[in-house]
Amino acid sequence: MSEDFAPRRLTPLQMTPLDGLHRRLGARMSPFAGYELPLHYKAGVVAEHLHTRAKASLFDVSHMGQAILGGRGAATAIESLVPADIRDLASERTRYSQFLAEDGGVLDDLMVTRLPGREERLLVVVNAAAKAQDFALLREQLPQLELGVLTGRALMALQGPCAAAALGQVLSDLEDMPFMGWRAAEFRGAGLFVSRSGYTGEDGFEISVPNHLAEPFAEALLAQPDVAPAGLGARDSLRLEAGLCLYGHDLDATTDPVEAGLAWSIGRRRREEGGFPGYERVRAALDRGPARKRVGLLPQGRAPLREGATLTAPDGRLVGRITSGGYSPTLSRPIAMGYVESAFATPGVTLESRLRDNRVGVEVASLPFVPHRYFRGHTGKDRP
Repeated sequence: MSEDFAPRRLTPLQMTPLDGLHRRLGARMSPFAGYELPLHYKAGVVAEHLHTRAKASLFDVSHMGQAILGGRGAATAIESLVPADIRDLASERTRYSQFLAEDGGVLDDLMVTRLPGREERLLVVVNAAAKAQDFALLREQLPQLELGVLTGRALMALQGPCAAAALGQVLSDLEDMPFMGWRAAEFRGAGLFVSRSGYTGEDGFEISVPNHLAEPFAEALLAQPDVAPAGLGARDSLRLEAGLCLYGHDLDATTDPVEAGLAWSIGRRRREEGGFPGYERVRAALDRGPARKRVGLLPQGRAPLREGATLTAPDGRLVGRITSGGYSPTLSRPIAMGYVESAFATPGVTLESRLRDNRVGVEVASLPFVPHRYFRGHTGKDRP
């Protein structure tokens, strides 16, 4: 019997520590990266999206992978796998980077935080779909370090202009934390990890909470008048408006950080010294410019263009492809991101795509579609 038609055992979906709360709140659940997560609640995706932009929303992101990488020289060691400057990262600061393959393609993107204390420890947060391979990579390539996967912790994101005020009603002394900063906090006698970061383009926080306190902590935040729950649908439309990459769509093993518009995440020292996988490809793209670039796209009409739609030049030649597309509740129009040949990557250039049998004009646009509103505090060097 062909493997394609052979009976397969379905792997049960995993549930997060907030699963019971989601169901009590009337969430519509959906599979994502091996987990069952809320797609949206009773208000719907558009209402959740707009509420996040106006006030604050709470997202369950417990499917993400959390781990602590510890040992002497941990920051220098992880630089053999990522292009960011981790060695010079200050205590209680977070930096965005990517795991790269030997040819410079992106295996996953991640956040790295240097934890305080005399021992050298890094908090690593990776994507759900790739966390098994990421943790295996760290163990295989950095055997001299200790990797502790934090399976006993939930992760939630509080996002929106009212996030700081709402969090301040539950946790204290966090209002002055700068963007991409990190603090330890306490809730009911247990330790929490709090970073000022997120995936919406708004000010916000990501909070790691012991599993047994996940529901009480989420309920404490949802009790604040400006906070409402939000699901995967709004999370995706918010990040698209903010021009943020989604791994497996806008980033993958065929994509290097420079063409993805992530050159800002590669520190000056790393650009000069190298020492990470795919350095030759990245250096060449930095020096000469990439052959293609990730750009914003504005389709004509009211119907969104989706991932995989082709982009052609006026002469009919294929010059790119859409990697993320959808409807923007903030702008009340369809938007998209994709890769186009660099000669066509200038804002204002008009390309063409197809929606079923219809031709659709597509204008190249700058990213983000909606300006970021991160809280910079007294620093502004790091970006999401």
